[in-house]
Amino acid sequence: MTNIESTRSKFFPGTKTNVSGSNAAKINALKRNDATRTTELNDMAKRDTNVAIPEAIKDFSRIRKAVDAAPEVDNSEKIARLKAQVQNGTYNVNYEALADKILSEEL
Repeated sequence: MTNIESTRSKFFPGTKTNVSGSNAAKINALKRNDATRTTELNDMAKRDTNVAIPEAIKDFSRIRKAVDAAPEVDNSEKIARLKAQVQNGTYNVNYEALADKILSEEL
């Protein structure tokens, strides 16, 4: 089995190979940016890292928060009552309210 340290390039940080002379200076120069370049990179990052969130997603988020904050509604009693009325034949349809609801949905 070969030793990984012996096959690594001298370029990678953390290598344990001995570097001397002008190569050592070149490798050390690669480790950090000077202050001007660091400022330039930070300015580019601030300018170019934007995230645009569409209004539809924002609206969905607001609606979701409102729904999550709303109290839970238990309609099981109302549903049971309506089922019983339908089964007994005593349920009466309010045709005017039904028509109004249909029209409001369409418009």
